[in-house]
Amino acid sequence: MSVVDRYLYPRVDPSRIGRMILWPISIMMVLHRSVILAVNGARTDDFTPVYNAALNFLNQRAVYNENYETVDPHYLYPPSGTLLMSPLAVLDPQTSRWIFIGVSAAVLILCAYLLTRLFGYDHRSWVFPGLVFAFYSTETVAHTLIFTNFNAFVLLGMIAFMMLMLRRQDLWAGVFIGLTFAVKPILAPLLLLVLLNRQWKILITAVGVPLVLNVLAWPFSNDPLDFVKRTVPYLGESRDYYNSSITGNGVYFGIDGWLVLLLRIAFAVMAVFSLWFLYRHYRRTDELLWLATSSGVLLGTFFLVGSLGQGYYSMLLFPLLMTVFLKGSAVRNWPAWLGAYGCLSFDVFYSTEWEPFGRYLEYGKVTWGWSLLMIAVFCSLLFRFLDLRRDDAPGVDGVVDREPTPAV
Repeated sequence: MSVVDRYLYPRVDPSRIGRMILWPISIMMVLHRSVILAVNGARTDDFTPVYNAALNFLNQRAVYNENYETVDPHYLYPPSGTLLMSPLAVLDPQTSRWIFIGVSAAVLILCAYLLTRLFGYDHRSWVFPGLVFAFYSTETVAHTLIFTNFNAFVLLGMIAFMMLMLRRQDLWAGVFIGLTFAVKPILAPLLLLVLLNRQWKILITAVGVPLVLNVLAWPFSNDPLDFVKRTVPYLGESRDYYNSSITGNGVYFGIDGWLVLLLRIAFAVMAVFSLWFLYRHYRRTDELLWLATSSGVLLGTFFLVGSLGQGYYSMLLFPLLMTVFLKGSAVRNWPAWLGAYGCLSFDVFYSTEWEPFGRYLEYGKVTWGWSLLMIAVFCSLLFRFLDLRRDDAPGVDGVVDREPTPAV
């Protein structure tokens, strides 16, 4: 390159171009979602029931006395979660909510950073701002902030659990997932992966942390038994609002019970096969791919076949989607990303021209998104299984199974 060309056409690193484009856009999206949309709020308000429960807890009043016949957000955390949430009620409701939103927004950025590092990328690469942009483009992140929900902290606990589990820091891994159990046990299916990987020490703190917190909270609670008598049975019901599970859709749309049961069984069977294949062929060769994909299969299936699956749970599938950067990923296909669009998109499909069709699509998009994503992962692994049987190959993706790294 001549001297003239060097000044007229300076070379710029493509990664730097990516960061230059993504960071300002990402920062503006963070500010818009947190400072404007979240502070504005919406009709759905997950924070007020938590704040009122914390205030009642601190003042020794009843916590679990809500009317579950209404469709308003209800307080569903166990006494351990009430204990952890109680500092919120020290401040006035508005200040407390704004602080909660700000901390949640920061936690989501931290999650993007940790996922970047977990999958082997430097924080100076384009991947970090790209993840922040992707996070804040989704319905799950936007509504977590707008509704002011605890989900960001669950995602942080999940990622920290995965990172520490891979590093064999088992007791600390259990602490982080145990703290999420203390508030909402949505990550409980991941304990199956702990058992499969024989990292028994994780169970000590994963079970011990919420147990100890419940023991501490119990004597300070006015009505802890009502959580067991009233709230737990309600959690087992399949309600027909804000519920994207198969049973929730079945109740809302009036689908026959036999078809709902058949669909639940079908997705459970697909999950069993996927988990078996991942354990058999990837746990020893690529533990990160095994853990991230298996966690996504477990949680996605749990959202579908359980009694309650809410759209903003989809952020817990971010590690599964990040496996697209790994060799052997089960989401390197367009159906998987069409499913991701369904369960993550912030798009609204209400239509004035085609009202019934738009309403069905809007109310069902998360369900079909989860479904298509789980089917895509299952089919990807099934085709590999059939190819292996046909060719009698010793491993997957050209890698022969080897013994796992021993836990320390």
